[in-house]
Amino acid sequence: MSVELNHTIVHSLDNRESAEFLAGILGLEAGPEWGPFVPLSLANGVTLDFATVPAESIVTQHYAFLISEAEFDAAFERIRSAGLTYYADPHRKHPGEINRNDGGRGLYFMDPAGHGMEIITVPYGGFPA
Repeated sequence: MSVELNHTIVHSLDNRESAEFLAGILGLEAGPEWGPFVPLSLANGVTLDFATVPAESIVTQHYAFLISEAEFDAAFERIRSAGLTYYADPHRKHPGEINRNDGGRGLYFMDPAGHGMEIITVPYGGFPA
């Protein structure tokens, strides 16, 4: 059997809010609550399980999503329509810009719990998916 990432837990201040926030940006639907989790399933079979935890328990993480050019256009429009600040870089030094790293497009934005979210159209290294 090959090894695959199946799921990971994403700490949040409000599991439903965070799951629906990301689902809305990516054009997905958050699943029904399952125990303490609200799942968000991705196309490659990985599930992000959002869990509500106390604010002091949240250690901010980075999550990057490889999406198509058409999905990028749609997500970018949703980010702009929501009035979210986005950046061309992970250090947030270039607000209101996208990057063109590795021949694709990418940007960074923050989720409600303070996690750094990234959308890219070409994986690092410039090799198409």
